[in-house]
Amino acid sequence: MLGKFGDMIGKLQEMQQKAEETKAKLDTTLITVEGAGGDINIIITGNREIKSLTIAPALQHGDKEELEEQLTVTLNKALAKANEVNETEMKQVASGMLPGM
Repeated sequence: MLGKFGDMIGKLQEMQQKAEETKAKLDTTLITVEGAGGDINIIITGNREIKSLTIAPALQHGDKEELEEQLTVTLNKALAKANEVNETEMKQVASGMLPGM
């Protein structure tokens, strides 16, 4: 009985280590997303941290509401893409450790 429990503890520790390694990898995974026809560029990590936001000069002098709308759309697109990358990586870790997930 203790052997099976020890095996389970070992598996959990291994899974935790792999999850931490994946989180570190996602910190360095950069995703670039464009919006407003390329006038807005966002760089976000796989852990959903925005690293950079660039707005073309043409948009900086335009309509405030339009800029806000374009930023919202582009940020949401970047977050969705980062979520997808994050979930894929974390599922790979889990499926390697827990068959059937």
